[in-house]
Amino acid sequence: MSIIAVEQLSKTYPVALKEPGLKGTIQHFFKRRYRHIKAVENISFHIQPGEMVGFLGPNGAGKTTTLKMLTGLIHPSQGQVKVAGATPFRRQSSFLRKISLVMGQKQQLLWDLPALDSLRINAAIYDIPENIFQERLTELSAMLSLDSKLTQPIRKLSLGERMKAELLAALLHHPKVLFLDEPTLGLDVNAQVAVRNFLREYNQRYGATILLTSHYMADITALCERVLLIHQGQLIYDGSLDQLLSDFSPYREVKVELANVYSREQLTRFGEVESINGQEICFLVKQEQLTSQISQILEQLPVLDLSINDPPIEEIIGRVFSLGAVT
Repeated sequence: MSIIAVEQLSKTYPVALKEPGLKGTIQHFFKRRYRHIKAVENISFHIQPGEMVGFLGPNGAGKTTTLKMLTGLIHPSQGQVKVAGATPFRRQSSFLRKISLVMGQKQQLLWDLPALDSLRINAAIYDIPENIFQERLTELSAMLSLDSKLTQPIRKLSLGERMKAELLAALLHHPKVLFLDEPTLGLDVNAQVAVRNFLREYNQRYGATILLTSHYMADITALCERVLLIHQGQLIYDGSLDQLLSDFSPYREVKVELANVYSREQLTRFGEVESINGQEICFLVKQEQLTSQISQILEQLPVLDLSINDPPIEEIIGRVFSLGAVT
């Protein structure tokens, strides 16, 4: 049985139209006109318990709106949604104890208080007994390497440490479903890796279901085998990340180091020349021409070294969004 079930979910916002100037203000006061913006339109998907799913889309695509509907922060305009067997917008206590939402650009911990004080407040809100609170605090802080930081005011922590503290607070009540909106936003590389490792370990240890949005593709590739792609409010892909990359990577990067220096004009017959750096050349070669082009390069150029790579995942995902649909 799906722990998240979404059927034909939509959200439309009315936006008031107002002409400039005094006349427009008076008309707007007595007779308002609206246009309706579809933030999310008829999306459907199901997520099974324990899955880690990436939720991708450009800015303004409807990702955060969807998360807010799934967590009950806003009421959908139409459609049905069930999360952990409950209807989110009813905001029942039993439902709220089963979920958690972490937004990388928002914070729930009090700025001037030590993290431990805020965590005790959270424990009181969720009626967590003291012995269980201490047990979970010890376990989660050890997993996040936060043991020595909990007595420091939040404002004294680094950005990465604050994000870890936010995760600890969000997971103190052991939610079944975790919604993450840009959890590594602004973090340095080491902090991003630490957060990813923690999320992977937490998922494996407790079987928590995680729906993750991120602009850092390394978050998605490290954690999610399945991705949902949303574009202009519509779901355009739901499936394997590997399959998506395979379908929308029409070329491979062929990097060669040559014994001599060649001009761009001399090299174009071997493939599209992406870059030239002295004797190091990067070609873009279509998948179906890869074997023949590699043979031609090896036969006709003085190759010292050669490597074949997939293009960066960001380029492939960007290509999907530029097309606006998956065919």
